[in-house]
Amino acid sequence: MAETFAYRPKFVDIRVKKPGAGAVAREPAERPCDHVGCKHVGSHKAPKGRDHEGQFWHFCASHAAEYNKRWNYFQGMSDAELADYRKKEETGHRPTWTFRGGRGDRLAAATRGFQAGRKADPFGMFGSGAASAGPAPKTRRRLTRLQALALEAMSLDENADQAAIRAKYAELVKRWHPDSNGGDRGAEVSLQKVLKAYQTLKAGGLV
Repeated sequence: MAETFAYRPKFVDIRVKKPGAGAVAREPAERPCDHVGCKHVGSHKAPKGRDHEGQFWHFCASHAAEYNKRWNYFQGMSDAELADYRKKEETGHRPTWTFRGGRGDRLAAATRGFQAGRKADPFGMFGSGAASAGPAPKTRRRLTRLQALALEAMSLDENADQAAIRAKYAELVKRWHPDSNGGDRGAEVSLQKVLKAYQTLKAGGLV
């Protein structure tokens, strides 16, 4: 072989710099107290004022205590500004919105589509004005099974009121009573059904 093979292991010649070898340890400069004529270290922060957010004075311990005694965040505020500040303090100075819709909000703009000839809004749920024209849907009365059968026996609707029930009762009694139909005994069964149905409705408070 023209050249002798020389084995050289990897990573042997890599020189690792020790941490902090090139860094020079420097002590932070001590800031003097901002009080005029004081030569102590100003290691205590004190806010400069309400209109200087994020800005601080640096005082020593004694001058910081003296400054805090005289500190008044609300100094210079008018009564109106103070009342406004207290009101905003209730919500943590965060913005709030009312749930009441206005003329220019998106809900009002959307409800303007409910016009005549389009989808009705009989209860006025989607608009601030009066309910749209048209009869309101009748609410279905909650009846027991016996009450429903009693109304059916008297040929009455489920929503029949007291006046309608009494008028129908008087009509049927007059029709099926033996004294009114010439003594026909076959009408007694129908009369008993009417009497029983009326008593059922009366006991349920519908009459």
